[in-house]
Amino acid sequence: MEEIGVPNLTSEQIEELCEIAEKAARKYITSKTPSKQISTLNITVDTEGTRPITVNVDVELDLLPGKKSYNAKKLTEEATQQAFTSIEEYLRKIACNSTR
Repeated sequence: MEEIGVPNLTSEQIEELCEIAEKAARKYITSKTPSKQISTLNITVDTEGTRPITVNVDVELDLLPGKKSYNAKKLTEEATQQAFTSIEEYLRKIACNSTR
């Protein structure tokens, strides 16, 4: 990810960033496959440091066999990308607010 120029993040901001990323990934998965098809959905967002901050997103998805075939690997990759997109938007917002 590119350098955005974010100030040191507070613990509250880091917690909010993790929640936003987790919600974005979960929303993406549930928008693409019915919840009754989901056997397991675990989303983990970990951070290291504050400046620069390193964010790791892990999406674990197991689907039940069903009438419609869903590609779990593709869904997890796309959900992870959605999480990182939401992280970038959040960090840009913080960077913009810190320059005011």
